[in-house]
Amino acid sequence: MDKLYCLIGIMIPFIGTSFGSAFVFLLKENFNYKIEKLLIGFAIGVMVASSIWSLIIPSIEMSNSIIPVLLGLVFGFVFLIIITNVTDRVNNKLMFCVTLHNIPEGMAVGVCFAGFLVNSISLISSFILSIGIALQNIPEGAIISLPAVLDGNKKGKSFLLGVLSGIVEPISALLTIVLLNIVVPLLPFLLAFASGCMLHVVFEELVPRMHEGIKSSFGIIGILIGFSLMMVLDVLL
Repeated sequence: MDKLYCLIGIMIPFIGTSFGSAFVFLLKENFNYKIEKLLIGFAIGVMVASSIWSLIIPSIEMSNSIIPVLLGLVFGFVFLIIITNVTDRVNNKLMFCVTLHNIPEGMAVGVCFAGFLVNSISLISSFILSIGIALQNIPEGAIISLPAVLDGNKKGKSFLLGVLSGIVEPISALLTIVLLNIVVPLLPFLLAFASGCMLHVVFEELVPRMHEGIKSSFGIIGILIGFSLMMVLDVLL
């Protein structure tokens, strides 16, 4: 029964991502530039807030030294510079970064349920963390599927891209439970690495894209909404 609880628990964040990705089906077929600016701004706000509260701050708290955090951040930026030379499609990099960001989150869930299996963490505490990450994943799933539609993809494919970005969470959670002693010491570096990747995409790709074409304040409004939403979810959950 304990293993069944663990299986359910590690799947909950994936359900949150899939639910957020489904928002793409609520979009009208034709939408104007204001909606596009709003969605891009929303993606920027979500990614910046997630980089700070979900990645950098936990990385600092987990590490006894700032060095793994700095190394992870720098390596994340450098890695995305290399990725930029491989692909020019913004949404590919956006999906890559959110997917990468989901790996340490899945590992965190795996750590908690591994603790439950050895009676060091309660089942309730493990499920609370899993549900909290699932709620955070709802807007993260949306920032994959919605921009994918803006790039000309069909809604079904855009939804699938969002879902695929979240499948790494239960996989990484399961691997963490199996390989707990190996992966846990790497978490501070991995968290910061994911943050560096996300921030690179924000400032190199999304911000310039938001300012392309007709100028509009809707992008700034989207940033405020996305940042505030993720800040509240991260702080409260």
